[in-house]
Amino acid sequence: MSAPFVHRLRVRVNEVDAQAIVFNATWFLYFDVAMNELLRSLLGSYGALVEAGADFVVREATARFHAPARFDENLVIEVPVERVGTSSIIVAPRAFRDGELLVEGRVVHVCVDPRTLGKRDIPQPVRERLEPWITGAAA
Repeated sequence: MSAPFVHRLRVRVNEVDAQAIVFNATWFLYFDVAMNELLRSLLGSYGALVEAGADFVVREATARFHAPARFDENLVIEVPVERVGTSSIIVAPRAFRDGELLVEGRVVHVCVDPRTLGKRDIPQPVRERLEPWITGAAA
């Protein structure tokens, strides 16, 4: 099994709520940023994906919260790729602070034509670049 893609970030002040912890919906933003960085690392830019006539939209997203994060903390977002299907990708992002699991998620991305937003197959070059990142089921 392959190691997951890793993206690091620091919590910004606008991402915390009145309790001074990362707002629950912000975790989905973090997961999306990390997924975009994975695709950027594979393709050189997200625009290269769109130029290839493909884009990804989220069909389903869930999260399980274990511990909070606060302003100015450094986080590590792992993006294990569970599955690359004909037209979808399933990732199981996990957020850590100093090795402590904070949040784990599951996101189903569906490949679409960027002009029509109609579902389409993942282009073969994109699939080939994603396959080495497949880790199987999340731990």
